[in-house]
Amino acid sequence: MISAGKENRYVKLYSKLSAEKKFRLEEGMFAVEGEKIILDAINENAELCCALVTEEAAMKYSKAVSFLEEKLKDRVLIISRETSEKLSDTKTPQGIFAVVKRLDKIFTADKIKKNGKYLVLNGLQDPGNVGTILRTADAVGTDGVFITKGSVDLYNPKTIRSTMGSLFRLETYDNCDYYELICTLKSRGIKTFAAVIDKDAQDIKECGFAGGCAAVIGNEGNGLSERDASMCDKKITIKMNGNINSLNAAMASGIILWEMFR
Repeated sequence: MISAGKENRYVKLYSKLSAEKKFRLEEGMFAVEGEKIILDAINENAELCCALVTEEAAMKYSKAVSFLEEKLKDRVLIISRETSEKLSDTKTPQGIFAVVKRLDKIFTADKIKKNGKYLVLNGLQDPGNVGTILRTADAVGTDGVFITKGSVDLYNPKTIRSTMGSLFRLETYDNCDYYELICTLKSRGIKTFAAVIDKDAQDIKECGFAGGCAAVIGNEGNGLSERDASMCDKKITIKMNGNINSLNAAMASGIILWEMFR
């Protein structure tokens, strides 16, 4: 492997992709960090562009590096520990990084399964929440997740890290128009459920999720607007005890997904 300094074009590429949403969109690539996520990308046949590893990481993660060298040849570069620390988005860098081509998928109505179960994330802003939700959706077998326009960038490094590799396995559609999406789901026979904080909404424990359905999760701070919620077939809520009147978006999504698949 060839050594690469901080001025190397691949080092600069990774750094800019990690930092800038606009650049990720323009270049059609994103940055990933960590052995497990990189192995998941390889196993799911994602298109890798280059990789950067420290000498320590090359020895520690020899299996991953071997796969990378097989795929990328001379585009696997050795970087210093100092460069690794500057590139890393974590407190304890693993020293292994890769640039991956975006997984942008084009959504069309015919991709909706008759009895599929889906999740719609409408206006979520926390990358950690979105990543955790995608990981949970993958774990229960969700048929697809839709992320609407105005939500956090799917390819934010924190989102990628929080998915723990689920991004490469899950059918995820980014930058969807909310109104068009809801109309399309309904036209395909998918019943839509708006998750709200409303004592008059139906308790999810009493709700029937048989057949095709989609749960809609709103913004962490404001939830779903009345207009967005009213577009759905039914409003549902998680009844809570004590003085608690809301849950973290990722936690709420996990509970709803569990009920959908129970």
